[in-house]
Amino acid sequence: MEDNISVLKQWVEESDNIVFFGGAGVSTESNIPDFRSVDGLYNQEYDYPPETILSHTFFVRYPQEFYRFYKNKMLILDAKPNTAHLKLAELEAKGKLKAIVTQNIDGLHQAAGSKVVYELHGSVHRNYCTKCGKFFGPEYMAVADGVPTCDACGGMIKPDVVLYEEGLDSEVIEGAVKAISRADVLIIGGTSLVVYPAAGLIDYYRGNKLVLINKSTTPRDNLANLIINDSIGKVFAQL
Repeated sequence: MEDNISVLKQWVEESDNIVFFGGAGVSTESNIPDFRSVDGLYNQEYDYPPETILSHTFFVRYPQEFYRFYKNKMLILDAKPNTAHLKLAELEAKGKLKAIVTQNIDGLHQAAGSKVVYELHGSVHRNYCTKCGKFFGPEYMAVADGVPTCDACGGMIKPDVVLYEEGLDSEVIEGAVKAISRADVLIIGGTSLVVYPAAGLIDYYRGNKLVLINKSTTPRDNLANLIINDSIGKVFAQL
């Protein structure tokens, strides 16, 4: 393990074109629940499975139930950036990290100071009226009773997050693909690499310094040049 971290340190020191691809494991140390871990949302019990609740069809048909789940489990506004978020922002400020590609919707990378962040699945910090398009911040959503509605036209508000059955934003995908394809070092952290199409983006990497940092194995371990099975925060604290 120490040898692998030494290699990672060397690659980071020598590169000024690093891209980070992260998943839920990056934010679990900020007390945001992971979807698929033992303690994650998928292993808790609700009236409906989370995958059903977080679908476009469910949002349209049962907005009251959708928002009850969303406000309780997804809209976590008191979370703070952890070591991984802060270290990534530091690497960007030093000119080493060119972009972050994240599957998370919590906005913690920006809160830590990162500027170039491709949010594949959107953000809880952006919300729009489905009728007139007016923007609303997360605080408005948090205090709204039941289904949040627009204070201008009365339309239902939808979080700018990608639900099941919805496609990813084409501009975000394009930016992420460009960053990954041009990277010298690609660090993948805190993701099981089973959610598509997001996980498929790493196929655009053309380099030979693919780093996988995750507590458990992933389906892409055989493609990695360096594997560290540990928490992302613990590893980044040593960089």
